[in-house]
Amino acid sequence: MLAVLGLDARAESVYRAMLARPQDGVTGLARHTDLTEEQVRDALDLLSELALVRPSADEEGRIRAVSPDLGMEILMARQQAELAAQQQRVETSRAAAAQLIAEFADLRPQAPSPGVQQLVGLDRIRECLARLTRETTTEVMTFAPDGAHTPESIEAARPLNEALLKRRIRMRTIYLDSARNSPHTVEYVHWLSERGAQIRTSPVLPTRMIITDRSTAVIPVNSDDTAAGAVVLTGQGTLTALCALFDTTWAAAQPLGQVGARDSHGLTGPEATTIRLLSEGFTDEAIAKRLGVSQRTARRIATDLMERLGARSRFEAGVRAVQHGWLPARPA
Repeated sequence: MLAVLGLDARAESVYRAMLARPQDGVTGLARHTDLTEEQVRDALDLLSELALVRPSADEEGRIRAVSPDLGMEILMARQQAELAAQQQRVETSRAAAAQLIAEFADLRPQAPSPGVQQLVGLDRIRECLARLTRETTTEVMTFAPDGAHTPESIEAARPLNEALLKRRIRMRTIYLDSARNSPHTVEYVHWLSERGAQIRTSPVLPTRMIITDRSTAVIPVNSDDTAAGAVVLTGQGTLTALCALFDTTWAAAQPLGQVGARDSHGLTGPEATTIRLLSEGFTDEAIAKRLGVSQRTARRIATDLMERLGARSRFEAGVRAVQHGWLPARPA
């Protein structure tokens, strides 16, 4: 009955038996559930992994089942985390597909694909963005994953954005959470908001991207050097996926006025992202880049999380994060 929540029939049977007969050991549970003792031990391993059984505080060496209300809450939270992780994988796949399109166009500049236009160099990129600014009629959606803006980039973007807002074009932009730590970026973002732009922040973004009128997208060929080249995508299938990626990320992002929001485990967005990246083996440098912060800041966040988890290594931090429900368990 609880298989959809990750609990197989044997584990559920043992869990129910432990609730009904809390003093039974492995032998008693096996007799009550018509399972072998080895099957009961396997079920107890799964229940322990799911945090549905815990060491008894009253009897050393014994384990007890957590109460059903807490147990179901644990299973539901775990399922929700797994669904969120799956959604993140889907979104990352969409972004990777768009990046692959861009790289393919870069490899075959003499044979452009329908719906793909290559732009080489910062001048051509800026010319394209200026043209799209003039032609946009309804909406601009932007991922801005570079963290804090430089004064030069702000001055380059200000007249284009001002022109759009004066024409009452709907403008939605998602910055990294780290942009909140840059005074001149925050000042510029408030300037945009006062003129009607909608701004949110997210702990991590897949790539830099600008979508106009849900019909044209501009993304960099190389996310490490966004000025080197870009592609303009107009294919209907590609735009549908990219718009869905933006809408999903926008729904999960924080409005600019909300600061310090934490999830049910007390983690901020950057902390939740950091613990996930740590468990996947990312270095401090890679984590810093994804968060748009310095390596020193990324290292500090990682160290704080390891201390909170009581972990002495990054591998142990990943294991403990799963045990605490901060991360979904990896499939066997």
